[in-house]
Amino acid sequence: MEQRAESGVYSSYPESRMSSTKLNDMEQRAESGVYSGYPESRMSSTKLNDMDRIIEKTRTQRLMKYWPYAAMGCLLLAIGLWLVFGSHASTLKVSREELTVSDVRKDEFKDYVRTNGQVMPIQVVQISPEEGGIVMEKVVEEGTHVRKGDVIVRLSNSNLDLQILNAEAELAEKQNLLRNTQVAMQQDRLNNQTEQAQLDMDTQRKQRTFEQNRRLYDEKLISREDYMQSEEDYQLSAKKRSLVSQRLKQDSIYRTVQMDQMEDNLENMRRNVVLVRQRKDKLEVRSAIDGELGLLDVELGQSIQPGQKIGQLNDLSDYKVQAQIDEHYIDRVRQGLTATFQRGDKQYELQVRKVYPEVRQGKFRCDFIFRGERPENIRTGQTYYIDLELGQPEQAVLIPRGTFFQTTGGQWIFVLDKSGSKAYRRNIRIGRQNPQYYEVLEGLEPGERVVTSGYEAFKDNEVLVIK
Repeated sequence: MEQRAESGVYSSYPESRMSSTKLNDMEQRAESGVYSGYPESRMSSTKLNDMDRIIEKTRTQRLMKYWPYAAMGCLLLAIGLWLVFGSHASTLKVSREELTVSDVRKDEFKDYVRTNGQVMPIQVVQISPEEGGIVMEKVVEEGTHVRKGDVIVRLSNSNLDLQILNAEAELAEKQNLLRNTQVAMQQDRLNNQTEQAQLDMDTQRKQRTFEQNRRLYDEKLISREDYMQSEEDYQLSAKKRSLVSQRLKQDSIYRTVQMDQMEDNLENMRRNVVLVRQRKDKLEVRSAIDGELGLLDVELGQSIQPGQKIGQLNDLSDYKVQAQIDEHYIDRVRQGLTATFQRGDKQYELQVRKVYPEVRQGKFRCDFIFRGERPENIRTGQTYYIDLELGQPEQAVLIPRGTFFQTTGGQWIFVLDKSGSKAYRRNIRIGRQNPQYYEVLEGLEPGERVVTSGYEAFKDNEVLVIK
């Protein structure tokens, strides 16, 4: 029975005569290893010892149930120590062949910017006809060298021809009117002069009669009535002469003013006819300068409006170079700055002539003129690589330009340790830049080495392990 108790299984036995209920109760107590007196069991200790034996656990077995709690505590302690004292930097292993490592050095920083410039004529003159019309003839073609006054295009304008005829007819009418007026005024002047002469003669006669009658009257040879009548006749004639003289004088002034006005009107009419005829001459579109016909955008039979752009002339007496510069430098580029470019084995100098204030698509325009010698065989449209000097060279901490700047914006960089096996992320501050170097204001010292290649693969890491 004791053997059966150890195995935890009881079976029916002839001698036991125990019910199945009591047998199950005893089996449960045997499993727990503890027995207590049950009033309802009503079994003596002798029978209990005969049926079951208590299995006592060892000290090792009792401690084993606490091991999972101890292991969990040790794990939490290790995590806490790692959080407090451990390194949490994100690390990535990279191949040395994938990196570009550059030295930090202190050297002379040349403050310049490199840009592309295109050769252009020093002056471009737009071709726009003053008079509109139909294109009848293209005298020259694009690329032809022309001189000032050469005909480029001939136009035809029937309305202008009609205006010229009307102006000439009006001028002829005005001329006839003026001529008739001059004849009439001349006739009036002759009539007035005749009237003036007759009045003068009549006045002289009446004056002479009056003087004779006065002497006769003084000698009592004529009556007083005759004397008084001769005196009145003389005074009336003298007064009429004076009035007519004033009238003739006013008429002469009026006719003179009228003639001057008519002469002015006639002269204006003549000038108008001349101008209209000159408009006829302007149907021949001519070159305004000596140069090259760079563009001519017309076709035979095309209708051209006054002032419409139909082409351009290039002044080839000199050239300029126009460049597109990044808007980052717009506050530093000013008139008078010098620039250089290499052409073959020779270096040529340029000077900033004009800075355009308008910014388009992140760039602004700048015109350069040559200082000194020009390149041989210079042509419109050629491209030169220009180095524009923005300031004087100065000593500075430098690092070579690299694609890392596109990711970091110059705010941080990976710096190698002395062994060269690891690179750590460090904050820096970039100042000026030129096509070859960045000027470092803070964060790096001469002699250190940095990674200047692209950071796209490890931009979120803080430590690089270099293999």
